Amino acid sequence: MADTKKKTNYLSLLGPGLITGASDDDPSGIATYSQAGAAFGITTLWTVWFVFPMVSSIQEMCARIGLVTSHGLAGTLKRNYPRAIVIMMILFSFPAIVLNIGADIAGMGAVMNMMYPGVHAGIFSLVFTIFLMIMIIYLPYRKIANVLKWLCLTLLCYIFVPFLSHLDWTEIIKQTCIPTFHWNKDFMGIIVGILGTTISPYCFFWQASMEVEEVLQKKIIVDKKILSDMRFDIDFGMLFSNIVMYFIILSTGTILFSNGIRQIDTVDQAALALKPLAGNMTYLLFALGMLGTGFLAIPVLAGSLSYIISESFGWEEGLNKKFHEAKGFYLVIIISLVIALAINFIGISPVQSLIYTAILYGITAPVLIAMILHICNNKKIMGDFTNGKRSNILGGITFFVMTASALLLLFFELKS
Repeated sequence: MADTKKKTNYLSLLGPGLITGASDDDPSGIATYSQAGAAFGITTLWTVWFVFPMVSSIQEMCARIGLVTSHGLAGTLKRNYPRAIVIMMILFSFPAIVLNIGADIAGMGAVMNMMYPGVHAGIFSLVFTIFLMIMIIYLPYRKIANVLKWLCLTLLCYIFVPFLSHLDWTEIIKQTCIPTFHWNKDFMGIIVGILGTTISPYCFFWQASMEVEEVLQKKIIVDKKILSDMRFDIDFGMLFSNIVMYFIILSTGTILFSNGIRQIDTVDQAALALKPLAGNMTYLLFALGMLGTGFLAIPVLAGSLSYIISESFGWEEGLNKKFHEAKGFYLVIIISLVIALAINFIGISPVQSLIYTAILYGITAPVLIAMILHICNNKKIMGDFTNGKRSNILGGITFFVMTASALLLLFFELKS
């Protein structure tokens, strides 16, 4: 009885961290991980443990900012830093997040078209967009959070996929534990892509804002226990996200790479390529996981953008508010979804969107990480809840790695 109660208590701690982590495995992220597996086999499996402590540390700082200040990341920046930083943040965040949403909507439409070829992918994309718009506007925050938590389960599909084929566990363990490097443009490009899609700026904003929503809903008073519970939620969510990433690379690396398929541009291509090689069950699990994570990630992307803009301009904001109480907040969500959908019909391919998104994220991530570190070490803002030594070390490493990634990304783009 006590064990059951303990399990229930642990499950009740899962919330914003789990949702953020799972949404990080969005369709565009799945495409990146699939390409890593198809192009380089399982040689990038080591990136999972490499990236986990970095993404967990940054998300924990963002969550702590939201809990301690009762403001999102954009609101905290606005109140304590020059306006030019906030304007720059909006200028880079808006196109990056909208392009990301556009790529995700296109991916979902393509997967449904693959399953039902008689209906154009654009029709599915339109239906998904309208459905998501209605859900975000009419459901209160608590119901949206519960829906998103259940959608996280669809990502479990990817964990089962590799077990439907033969696995060489000796090689898998070796590639997981020992980093492999190929000093060429393609390999370094995929490493930069993995870092960029895993440590994403939109997750920083969403995490902080969701913690504020939790404070408002549950009337939380921040203390050591609340922070400990938050860290458990963050670590579990990021670990869950990275495990899914691991199994996507493992699936495509063992099935596609070993059968000579080296190029995957979209998730529907990955699913189609898996079908004749690993059977219908693998194909369906991969497609189902992609649709589930699309429904999970798009509200997070659109919501994070709306929080950024609403907090920056001082508008009423929050998923716990009704449309008439926060019109500007919900209009940003509507506009971002409409523009993202339109991208699918004006000739910008999902692959192009992902490239542009990676560049914009690559430029903004190091700047935001530096600001997050500065906020979390500022006693005037954080009081007694400033960073400890561990957080500063991991945050510093993340800043260095993401800065190097941004420079590599720019170098490869200018060189090509």
